[in-house]
Amino acid sequence: MIDKLVEMIKKTHAPIVVGLDPMMNYIPEHIQKKAFAEFGETLEGAAEAIWQFNKEIVDCTYDLIPAVKPQIAMYEQFGIPGLKAFQKTVDYCHQKDLVVIGDIKRGDIGSTSAAYAAGHIGTVKVGSKEYVPFGEDFVTVNPYLGTDGVRPFIDVCKEQKKGLFILVKTSNPSSGEFQDRLIDGRPLYELVGEKVAEWGKDCMGESYSYIGAVVGATYPEMGRILRKIMPKSFILVPGYGAQGGKGSDLVHFFNEDGLGAIVNSSRGIIAAYKQEEYAQFGEEHFAEASRAAVKAMAEDIDSALKVRE
Repeated sequence: MIDKLVEMIKKTHAPIVVGLDPMMNYIPEHIQKKAFAEFGETLEGAAEAIWQFNKEIVDCTYDLIPAVKPQIAMYEQFGIPGLKAFQKTVDYCHQKDLVVIGDIKRGDIGSTSAAYAAGHIGTVKVGSKEYVPFGEDFVTVNPYLGTDGVRPFIDVCKEQKKGLFILVKTSNPSSGEFQDRLIDGRPLYELVGEKVAEWGKDCMGESYSYIGAVVGATYPEMGRILRKIMPKSFILVPGYGAQGGKGSDLVHFFNEDGLGAIVNSSRGIIAAYKQEEYAQFGEEHFAEASRAAVKAMAEDIDSALKVRE
């Protein structure tokens, strides 16, 4: 799947992943009203609003981007109806030939970790039959429990040719409480990065490993160091836009071939119509505002990479 991601990035010239992290206050009133008229102000109504919101954004952006990243918590909060909306979103994005990164941040051990891996990027057996439960192409994994927590995911990746993005240096302000702690004189995130590179050696695609890393755009200097530590690992970069990251912060996340990283923007794209820059689109044309935001982001990143050249 890493080879498809690389191919799609080359095709679109946009190393961008749209974070499909819908919150009810992002969803325009006309979509909510329609959903509530059909299902009432219920969990089912909320899930329908989320699905219709996602669908319009995907319809307006799929030709510009290689991938999407639905954050499962935004769906789980609405219970089973929310998870059904998550599944419909994953399936629809696959119909549009997009790579789907399931932002699930799982981190457990043994049979529990194996079950998470099977449910999200693998298959499960029911009697004599085999099923694909959620079917994402990549998932995010928390490595805090060490190899015991990551190995079951790696095993499924090898079997299914799927991928992982392992949390190495996250974009949130308090990430340094643990991730920056020095161990034998080196920050913990560097040691995790080395482990990601080690795990990835056994899971190589044509140019890059199936095992990637999450490194926040808000820490560009750390990105420079981690890029050298993990030369064959794709880096998923959150924190662009709403969290303060910009194109000029990102150049060191990329390799000399212009590849090696994919940058996430969530509310900066899906709620673009709420920004002054895109206010002219209005609520009715929120998805067109999202399309304009994708184009602007692609231009920003491309310009920054050209300056580096």
